[in-house]
Amino acid sequence: MQPDKLTPTPQDRMLGIDFGTSNSAAALVDSQGQLNVIALDGHSAAMPTALFFSNETHTTFFGAQAMQAYLSGSEGRLMRAIKSLLGSRLMEEKTLVNGQQLSFFEIVVLFFKELKARSEAHVGHPIDSAMLGRPVHFVDDDPVRDALAQATLGRAAKEAGFTHIDFQLEPIAAAFDFEQRVTCETLALVVDIGGGTSDFTVIRLGPQRRQSTDRTQDMLATTGIHLGGTDFDRLLNLSHVMPLLGYKHIGPNGRQVPNSVFFDLATWHLIHQAYSRKSLHQARELRTSYADLTQHARLMDVLDGHHGHRLLAGIEAAKINCSLSQDNAAVDLGFLYTPSNAQAAVSAPVISPGSMDQALTPSLNQVVQCALQCVQASGLKTVDVVYLTGGSSALQPLINALQVAMPGATLVQGNRFGGVAAGLAYAGALNRS
Repeated sequence: MQPDKLTPTPQDRMLGIDFGTSNSAAALVDSQGQLNVIALDGHSAAMPTALFFSNETHTTFFGAQAMQAYLSGSEGRLMRAIKSLLGSRLMEEKTLVNGQQLSFFEIVVLFFKELKARSEAHVGHPIDSAMLGRPVHFVDDDPVRDALAQATLGRAAKEAGFTHIDFQLEPIAAAFDFEQRVTCETLALVVDIGGGTSDFTVIRLGPQRRQSTDRTQDMLATTGIHLGGTDFDRLLNLSHVMPLLGYKHIGPNGRQVPNSVFFDLATWHLIHQAYSRKSLHQARELRTSYADLTQHARLMDVLDGHHGHRLLAGIEAAKINCSLSQDNAAVDLGFLYTPSNAQAAVSAPVISPGSMDQALTPSLNQVVQCALQCVQASGLKTVDVVYLTGGSSALQPLINALQVAMPGATLVQGNRFGGVAAGLAYAGALNRS
């Protein structure tokens, strides 16, 4: 006779963790089967994946506090988009923060420790198990680096104190969350547009399927591409702001100013490289490559003031405002209007619906093509529902492109920042039941 299955203790419940490029979230299904969304950042479930190492207090801030400390002008080091380093050799490189050398892996561990502590404080008991989300591809077309990225993520979670870890694809987790609201058999294409990747799954959903622990037959196809919100920020930065600093500027020798510094400044996880002693020296040496020395003065103002993240934060805010309002949105460059560098002052660039379309259309076409490939790989001609989730899924040009590509499907807007974490919690509950 088989013994009765033990009811899991609170510590046995699995915390669903969506460790995102731009934002992170967590959720847990309690012993009564109720979803418990973790308030990771004050009253907010979404926590910016950001750390700020303060030179003034020698403390570390996380999430919204990290962004506020940086944007307020506090002296220190901001780290964002650290997920983008998974699978790369940069993960084990060391960088100087608060007077000590830390590897980027150790910085990821710090973030996971904070996320674990905040989650435990919210639910009132220790949490030892985690269901981690992962994109379809951490790294496109490189299985070795992709496997390394997952292994590194799992190792970071264990270093942070989780003793039992499983993984689930982020778009499938989003589907599990959507399934809680599905009332009949539905064929869905899940479109998960995150900060670093865009992931898709075609899956069969239905109320009668929710408690099944084996969903292999329901998962008809998955695809993914390494393009997301941070890439859209980079493209808008290059098209709207970097030209003010000399990007594509033709110098007195008839050649463009070398562009590596602009690409570093426009990429969330590479900004720190532009501040190295070597990079600063090279940037100063670029002065002779400029016909318009005001542009070089602006470049040096951004580099010397470590304003790269401010530029991208302004771009990100204008992108969101433009998409939501379908109207022009100015990029805040007020921090460049300094008395010491008055000649570098510049009118705020404007992102319009048209200029955003122009800058993003080639990349959005790649995203939509990957979505269509997922439907094709499933063997279906169409789906009933296109379910949108992820922080960048509300981007209006993307929504427009998906509607054109799949006119017969109903578009459903999901929980942009919490859907994946909720689905991971549901998957974890079934895993541990």
